[in-house]
Amino acid sequence: MTELQAAESSWNLFAKMYAVTALNPKGIVFYVVIVPQFLNAETALPVQLAVLALTFVTLASANATLYTLFAGRARSLLASPAAHRRFNVLGGSLLSAAGIWAVVSRRSA
Repeated sequence: MTELQAAESSWNLFAKMYAVTALNPKGIVFYVVIVPQFLNAETALPVQLAVLALTFVTLASANATLYTLFAGRARSLLASPAAHRRFNVLGGSLLSAAGIWAVVSRRSA
C-alpha cells in the first residue's frame, strides 16, 4: 500500500466513523435530554452552545487520545500468543463468574 493509499483509506475510515458517531441515537438522545438543562434563557444561546460544544470536543478528544494510548500499550503487551491466551482465559473466566453469580444470586421481591 502506497503512502497516498494509506492516507486516503485513513480519511475514508475517519469519515465513516464520524458519520457513525454523529448518527448514534444515544448521542442524539443525550443532547436532546441533557444539554437543555445547562442552558440559561437569559444569556445568549450561541455563546452557550459554543462553550458546551468546545467542552465536549475537548473532553472527547482527551478520551479518544487516552483510549488510543491504552490500545497501543495493550497491543504491545498482548503481542505474544501466550499473552493472548492468558487474556482470553481471564476474560472468559470473568464472564463465566458473572454468569454463575447471576444464576445463584437471589433477588428480594
